[in-house]
Amino acid sequence: MPPLELNSKKPSLIQLIFYDGTPKKALITALIVGSLLTMINHGDLILKGELPLLWKILLTYCTPYCVTTWGAATGKFSQWKKIDYQLK
Repeated sequence: MPPLELNSKKPSLIQLIFYDGTPKKALITALIVGSLLTMINHGDLILKGELPLLWKILLTYCTPYCVTTWGAATGKFSQWKKIDYQLK
């Protein structure tokens, strides 16, 4: 998707979430952090050859994805507000 234009009208939530490579960054973060958290939280089960509940593993990966996405969206919105204030 094209980069978000910060000097235009107020960006929508969709623009804040899906523009500027946010999904790719969030996916990379989720894979790294989610894997680390899975090993910390469920490593004992995995090393015994057992599998933790699937929903727990999915939630472990989903959490850093959502946190990264939310952080990026709120950061872009703050940047837009600052530029919008300076233009007025």
